[in-house]
Amino acid sequence: MSGPVPLSNPALLDFWTERHLCTFTTLRKDGSPHVVAVGATLLGPVARVISSSTSAHVRHIRAGQVRVAICQVDGARWTTVEGTATVYDSAEKVAEGVRLYAARYRTPRPNPARVVIEISVTKVLGSSAFTG
Repeated sequence: MSGPVPLSNPALLDFWTERHLCTFTTLRKDGSPHVVAVGATLLGPVARVISSSTSAHVRHIRAGQVRVAICQVDGARWTTVEGTATVYDSAEKVAEGVRLYAARYRTPRPNPARVVIEISVTKVLGSSAFTG
């Protein structure tokens, strides 16, 4: 049965080190979902997504639509991380996001407009592989 998953769950932590793409959902001004494929990282209670400052999901967050979700799927295993997002463009924050992304996926191509989105995790849901 699917349900809540504690951030300390070892299977969850392992799953978030495996190389899987994720979907990232933000809300448009009208409340409708905007879903894109991203690479994401989870470290403690903070998930991160690197992006371009001009992307729609960055604009949604900067416009005040801060509730977001990141979902990762591998066959029957899945987890969804929910939380509130903040966009950072400081060199230090972006470098940390890039470092974590590179460790999980690969070194991203240069992007002078890069930002990092940090999500303060408020809830984690998952499939039975993580709940029992």
